[in-house]
Amino acid sequence: MTPLQPSTLAQADVIIRQYPQKRSATMPLLHLVQEDRGHITPEDMAWVAEKVGVTPMQVLEVVTFYPMFRQHAIGRRHVKVCRTLSCALRGSYELMESLEKALQCPRGSTSPDGNFTLEFVECIADCGCGPVVQVDHTLHENVTPASAENFVQKIRASLQDPNYGKTAPQPNTPEWKG
Repeated sequence: MTPLQPSTLAQADVIIRQYPQKRSATMPLLHLVQEDRGHITPEDMAWVAEKVGVTPMQVLEVVTFYPMFRQHAIGRRHVKVCRTLSCALRGSYELMESLEKALQCPRGSTSPDGNFTLEFVECIADCGCGPVVQVDHTLHENVTPASAENFVQKIRASLQDPNYGKTAPQPNTPEWKG
């Protein structure tokens, strides 16, 4: 396993000092580790536990409770489809089936080529524009089963874009959500 970056280790100590009780730094440290590695390993959980003075099981409880923490590596594009009621009523389950076929990736897994991780998530908080799909940090509204193939072509094209995800969305662009 690759060790954490020296900057991550240094930043961890700064984060811990911000809290009167070290254990309160558990979630910020988990975010920091995940940002460095892309996911959180059992060794990472043990390291966080030692840093904040709790047991590894207590850290595992946090990791498994919050859906933003990942215990496994994800693909180059993380595709999350909202399955909450308003999106479900507008076709998110059918959309998921279409995306599974188009990406050749079963929900809850990563494609064999490592390019895509596809999963259902709970509310993305854009209920009026469902079905909603979040690809990495970009929200896509009104993605329908009928538009899934075109949508997947855009996601595949982003794999060739060396600037993908390096700039914040700008006003009056499709990525801008205000």
